[in-house]
Amino acid sequence: MIGRLPVGDVHAVMVHHTTDNAPWSSSVASAEPSFSVLPGADESPVILHVPHSAREIPDAVRDGILLDDAALARELDHLTDAHTAEIAEAAAARASVTPWRFVNRLSRLVVDPERFPDEREEMLAAGMGAVYTRTTRGEPLRPAGTDPAGLVGRYFDPYARAMTEAVAGRLAATGRAVVLDVHSYPSARLPYELHGEGPRPPVCLGTDPFHTPPALSAAAREAFAPCGPTGLDSPFAGAYVPLAYYGTEPGVSALMVEIRRDLYMAEPGGPAGPGLTRLARALAVLVDAVTR
Repeated sequence: MIGRLPVGDVHAVMVHHTTDNAPWSSSVASAEPSFSVLPGADESPVILHVPHSAREIPDAVRDGILLDDAALARELDHLTDAHTAEIAEAAAARASVTPWRFVNRLSRLVVDPERFPDEREEMLAAGMGAVYTRTTRGEPLRPAGTDPAGLVGRYFDPYARAMTEAVAGRLAATGRAVVLDVHSYPSARLPYELHGEGPRPPVCLGTDPFHTPPALSAAAREAFAPCGPTGLDSPFAGAYVPLAYYGTEPGVSALMVEIRRDLYMAEPGGPAGPGLTRLARALAVLVDAVTR
C-alpha cells in the first residue's frame, strides 16, 4: 500500500531490472519475488526506490495483454523509466554511506506499485490504476472487464508489505527513514498524463506536504543544480510513503526525483548517454546530504 498526494500522476516502487532495451522478457519464475531489496549500510536511513525501470513481464501476465509484440515494445519504450536502476546503482556506489535500494524486477504493466489499488486512485480515469487497462494513448491494453484482484494479490500486496518492512527497518536502525523515488519522464507530454500541461524541467521534484520537509527539497535542488533547473510537482507530484506511516510518522520523509529523459538517454527507449553519470553523481550528493 502507498500513501501520497492524490494528484499529479505519481509514479511508484520496486527493485532490480532486466535489460532496459529488450522488447519484453519473461524470465522471472512465478515462485520468485517481484522485487529485490539491496542492503546498504546499517547506519544509512536512505532507501533508493526504483519502481519503473524494468521491462520484464511473466508469461501468464503477457497472455492477458492485448498488444502484439511490436506494439508492446513501443508501449514499454514510453512507460519504462529506462536506466533508472543504473542511476541508482551508480549513485549508491558513489555515496559516502551506502544507501539501501528497493528495485522492482517487473514492468509497471504487471502492476504499478505506486498506485492506490482501489477507487482512491485518480489514474483509474485513464485506465491506469494499479493494474493498467489502457495504454499511454488510451487504447485497450487488457480485455474489458479484467479483474485486477489476481495481479494485485500476487504482485502488488507483497511489494507493499516488503516496502513497509524496509522503511520499518530504517526507522528501527537509525530513528528515521528517507525514501528517494528514482523516476524518469518523457520530454514531450503523453496522452495519458492528467496533469501534463505544466512545466517539464530537467529535474522535477515530487513532494508531500507532511513527508517532504523544506530541507529535503532544498538539498535536492542544490544536488541537481549541475544538471539544470529543478521544478516542484510539475508535471508529476507527490512522494511514496507506505500507508502504515503516511501522514502520521514524521520520522519518514520522502521525495520523488523525476528526471527528464532527454538529459541522459535517447528517447523513447534508447541507450543511455553520458548524462547518466552526471545524474548519478548528483543523486549521490543528495544521498550524502540527507544521510548526515
